[in-house]
Amino acid sequence: MLTDSAQLIWITGAGTGIGRATALALAGQGHRVVISGRRLEALEAVVASGRDAGLAGTLIPLPLDVTDLHAIDTALETLVSREGLPDTVMLCAGNHEPMPVAQFRLDTCRQLMEVNYFGIMNLLDRLLPKMRARGRGTLVLVASVAGYRGLPTAAAYGGSKAAVINAAEALAAELRGSGIDLKLVNPGFVRTPLTDRNDFEMPFLVEPEEAAAAILRGLRKPGFEIAFPTRFVLMMKLLRLLPYRLYFSVIRRKTGL
Repeated sequence: MLTDSAQLIWITGAGTGIGRATALALAGQGHRVVISGRRLEALEAVVASGRDAGLAGTLIPLPLDVTDLHAIDTALETLVSREGLPDTVMLCAGNHEPMPVAQFRLDTCRQLMEVNYFGIMNLLDRLLPKMRARGRGTLVLVASVAGYRGLPTAAAYGGSKAAVINAAEALAAELRGSGIDLKLVNPGFVRTPLTDRNDFEMPFLVEPEEAAAAILRGLRKPGFEIAFPTRFVLMMKLLRLLPYRLYFSVIRRKTGL
């Protein structure tokens, strides 16, 4: 759980979007935040933003491709040797590509699963033994409300996020009482370079800074899921409860499919 005491926090996918905004918000509260992403220049831009804002904490760039196990081993070894094992790790790296059925492509499915699901599993494979041996820590897995139920054009993206949700639920049940707090973050639509690829109106769209604020509030509270914005989350959870006949009827009315 996030506290007022300075922590060492590692965020993947921190070069843009939710990861970037959350890293800056945490540094603003005085934490040491290690930021990872594939592009060093994006990470350096985050560091520069933090420096210009005079943040109380520190932003430390650590380039990483979450699909590369060798790179993960190298990055984790570097991090632990220089800073120690993080108190909190937020696994936020992700990708998105709409995939209408007319453009169904196996490589799109594989690519999104490699980043969105296996990217998280790759890090957990290395981090869980270390955190369990220490007996404490917080793991934050970022999925999406798109994983609640199958949505048009999101067979690849939503499937990868549904896998993260399922895995998080399973792991949280087993980690109870271990000293490791596992939290699941399910955002709705957040304005990022990834959601800019959508060609439809996104309901209840929020800015990355709003998403970061919601995440920080959730990290300070007990509980498993951090989901936002509230009205959209409630709508999506209601859809999850509908039997298929009613669900597909709603989808047809809303999308014309």
